[in-house]
Amino acid sequence: MDTRTLRDTFGRFATGVTVITCETADGTPHGATVTAFTPISLDPPLVQVALTRASKACGLLDGAAYAVNVLAADQVDVAMRFAGRPGTDPVRWRDGPTAPLLCGTAATVSCRPWRTDDGGDHLLFLGEVVEVEVHDRRPLLFHGSAFHHLGGRSADATWLHCADDPHSGWFDAATRFTPIPSASHF
Repeated sequence: MDTRTLRDTFGRFATGVTVITCETADGTPHGATVTAFTPISLDPPLVQVALTRASKACGLLDGAAYAVNVLAADQVDVAMRFAGRPGTDPVRWRDGPTAPLLCGTAATVSCRPWRTDDGGDHLLFLGEVVEVEVHDRRPLLFHGSAFHHLGGRSADATWLHCADDPHSGWFDAATRFTPIPSASHF
């Protein structure tokens, strides 16, 4: 598999932009821009972050608490700074329940370590959600190697659950269907 083609294909999937924050051994806040963040489970409340094995943050997160800072649409400079581009404005930090948090985000998810798994050239950090905060700010998006802003709604339906879930979907697991005869049987 050609890695450039695979990377470009993965880039067709729009994601939110997060900065994963933790502390160094001396208590200094550290962060890394990450788009590979996934909500995993509601019960227990779990999220997953994938970090490249070569990153400093990957070494810091091993067995450590962390926070997922969902960046707001006006935080492109924050995303770039934690992706390695130096900035001139000071980083605005605040204390969080498990790890330092960034100010001005769309949301934060504070986690304690749950498990770390092999993810090829990445490590997958599963975290148990301890606390969340949601702010009235639109999120920053990433698609096709560029930052984007959330547009208007494309539908008026609200996604509340998966219709294929036997506990909350349209039909339960015991439902049986009878095929409708085709026109040729009439």
